[in-house]
Parts: sequence; C-alpha cells; structure tokens
Amino acid sequence: MCIFVENFMKIFTTSQIRQLDQYTIEHEPIDSIDLMERAADALFSKISSLFPLITTQFCVLAGPGNNGGDALALARKLHESGYPVHVYLYTTGKLSSDCETNKTRLLKVSPTIYTECQNKFIVPEVSKDSVIVDGLFGSGLSKPLSGIFAEVVEFVNQTRNTVIAIDIPSGLNGDSYHLLNEPTVKATYTFSFQFPKIAFFFAENDSCVGSWSVLDIQLHPAGINEISSDYSYLDIDDIRRIYKKRQKFSHKGTFGHLAILAGSKGMAGASILASKAALRSGVGLLTLHGPEGNRCILQTISPEVIYEADRNPDCISEFYHADKYDALAIGSGIGTRTVTVDMLRELLKHLKEPCVLDADALNIIASEKKMLNYIPAGSILTPHPKEFERITGERGNSYLQMKKALEMAAQYQVFIILKGAYTKIITPEGQVFFNSTGNPGMATAGSGDVLTGILGALLAQGYTPENAAKLGVYLHGLSADLALEIESEESLMAGDIVAGLGKAFKNIIGEI
Repeated sequence: MCIFVENFMKIFTTSQIRQLDQYTIEHEPIDSIDLMERAADALFSKISSLFPLITTQFCVLAGPGNNGGDALALARKLHESGYPVHVYLYTTGKLSSDCETNKTRLLKVSPTIYTECQNKFIVPEVSKDSVIVDGLFGSGLSKPLSGIFAEVVEFVNQTRNTVIAIDIPSGLNGDSYHLLNEPTVKATYTFSFQFPKIAFFFAENDSCVGSWSVLDIQLHPAGINEISSDYSYLDIDDIRRIYKKRQKFSHKGTFGHLAILAGSKGMAGASILASKAALRSGVGLLTLHGPEGNRCILQTISPEVIYEADRNPDCISEFYHADKYDALAIGSGIGTRTVTVDMLRELLKHLKEPCVLDADALNIIASEKKMLNYIPAGSILTPHPKEFERITGERGNSYLQMKKALEMAAQYQVFIILKGAYTKIITPEGQVFFNSTGNPGMATAGSGDVLTGILGALLAQGYTPENAAKLGVYLHGLSADLALEIESEESLMAGDIVAGLGKAFKNIIGEI
C-alpha cells in the first residue's frame, strides 16, 4: 500500500526515515519494539502470500541491528505458522536493544532453529529450494560491509536461491548508488517499509534491488506531512490532480496552437510520430515546420497537420513568427547541418516563451553550449542518457547525472526530463519526480519523438511546464504499458505508443 500526502507521494532520505520512525514512536505513541512487530507482520503477510507453506523453507540471515531484529521477528512468525525455517545471527559485538528482545522471543519459541555466529562466518545450511531472507543491515548503514558480513554477502550472491531483502539489500546505500567493489546483496525481491528508497531508482542498483514493493507499516501521517522532501513518486492519483477535463463549450482554439519543428531529408518519420502524438494528446491546431521535401509525406499520412514548408528542400533553415503559436517543440529529426544550427541559435535568442527541446536540438546545443544561455526559462529539455552526457560531460552513473541535472535545471531555470526507467523530472527548484509508468519496450526508435509531441501539445493547451512534464511523461509510459496488452516488450514500436494514448487518457479520467 502506498501512502499519499499533500500533492505527491514523498520519497525520503534514510536519515529522514529514521526521523519518521522516531516521530511515530513519540506521537502515536508506540514502543519501538511494537513498531518492529508491526513491520514483521507486514513482511510475513507479504511473504506468505507469495510462497506456499507446503513447499517453502526459509534461511533467515540476521545482523546485529534493527534490520536483524526485523529478521528475527519474521523468523518467529514463519516458524509459528508452520514454515520450515532456520536463523543465523551474525554479530561482532552488542545487539541493538530491539534485536536483543527479538532474539529472546525467538529462543523462547524454538531454540533449535537458531544459530548465533559471533566473530566468525558459519556457512548457512541452504538447500537449492530454500528462500534466503537478508536481514543483515538496513538503510542506516554508513560504510561498506567487511569481515564476516562481507563473507555472508559473498555466500548469498554465489547461491542461485531466491533472495528476499528486508527494507533494502544489505550493503546498499539507500540514498545513492552501488559501487561494484562494495559487498552488496543481490536480491530477487526487496520489501521496503512505507516508502521506496531513493536508491531503487538508479540503474546501477537494479541488479541488487530486484523486484521491489512497498509495505505499509503505518508511520505517522502527520510526520510524513511535516517533513519536507525534494523527491516524489508520480502515481495515477497525482496525475488525476493535474489533468484538466474538457468543458462542453470548448473549441479548437481553446486547446492551443502548437508548432513542431521536425524532420530533415530521410527523417520524415520523426516528424510524423511527433505530430501524431501531439494530435492524440489534445492540441487544437498543429503546424509542422519542416523541409519542403517532407511535405507530401506528412500531408498524406497526417492530413490534420498544417504543413509549413521551409525554403530548404532537405532541412530546416529558418523559422519566423514564433509568437503566432502557443507552444513550440523543436528537435525531432532536424539534423545538425550548419543552416539548422544557425536557425536554432537565432530562434532561441529571440524566443520569449518556454518550449520543448529534444533530440537534434539537444545535440546542437551540446556542440555549442553557449546556447544554453538562450533557452527561455521554463523550457523542457528531454535528453536520453547519451544526449545528456554530450551536453554536460557527466558519464555513466545515473545518480551523478541526476545531481548534475539538478545543478543545470537551477542554473538555467529549465525542466529536465532524464529519460529511462523511472524517468526523472527535475525542476528548477530542485525537485525530482520519479515516474511510475513505462517499460523496457520503450527503448525503441521514435519513442522520444512521441514524448516531444505529447509535451508540446500539453504546453499549447495551457498546462504549466511542470505539469506538462509530469502529465506528459506519465501518459507516455502509461500508453506503452497498455500497449503490452497486445504487444510484447520486444515488438513494441513508437507508433504503438501513439495508438495507445486514447486509452491512456481514459485510464487517467477513470473511464477504464
């Protein structure tokens, strides 16, 4: 169960989660050991729903802190319900108070299922069918695992067993990313208490986190409201608050006039996809500015589009009267010819209103970075990882790219959409919104052009840049998810995302 507060589901840092635990203890009020019991109940309910009593046995690995206390409480509940279970408690010193209490409770129930490993690594007895539960360390870990704990992690990762991580895989920093040389459990499932961890949203951590879900442990709602966070998770309820329902006496002028600058010789497809996506996203009027050579193709395939032909037959070399339009979307398939570079430079210098910049527009800006200073405040940039790397020079690590995007959004007062799994929407004020829709099938040619059309259409309809970014990204991913009812991730094409937009809108307004 997800907990929604204020406008969006907040995601907290690990230190803030500790604050919330303490707030709940003080204001519910509830003893910390009883809050741990509540967490163990949620764990047991989830695990018992997934693994049948008849065929499943558990090997529970506990550490000396509160994550170990959760593991010991879970082991007791599994045993009392009839599951075969054995517990290994690894420690090099004192146990936390609640871990000690749960050790005592477990020993009272059945001392025969318990092995304590003090200052030495004892190899757990694990059959090929055992489910391993990782309760070594939670999100409060502040340094890499070493000694016997690193040995336990190495053992777990060498097995081929199903692995369940309690709250977070042991060894993973809850706020950033996994370093390859640091011992970290590679979980099959991660069951996180109350909120996902920020670390779950970075590509580098995927092999450790596995499939994650959130367990409600009823942390105090007042505490959740009071503690501010720069991170949120976009969900359907959040999007429904953004969406603007059409009024009966609306007309096409109500929904704006969008101009898309797209296409070059051999790249008519990019402009077709962006145009169709814009039309399917509700824009009232759409003008496509592109090379003369693409005019017949576009007007044949999309007769709803007003085609404005550039004087250059092969590329875009000019664009005037930007003030005629309610929004601009620039970049899909425009290429990087010198005349196109010159056109974009002059356009940005004189543009007053926010626009959408994607694809070759971003590649041009990457080659001439002073153009960043010309981008109108409030504009939406939609780079995929390689495009962002070209602009900033930040390579490889998705966490560091996010941090760099936060700096860039603040410096240039723009919105940056970092595309990928859990697409990140980054605001000039330093907020990060992780998207909850989408699938790997979207990693296909033209998918970004579709997003550009959606975003431009929403801007033209009067959505603020922030809300256009949130609604657009969510719609884009939702349409792709709905397309999987017919297609597979392998067979999904960008056109399928366009075709699914109607169903995605119906989903948002609750008609399906």
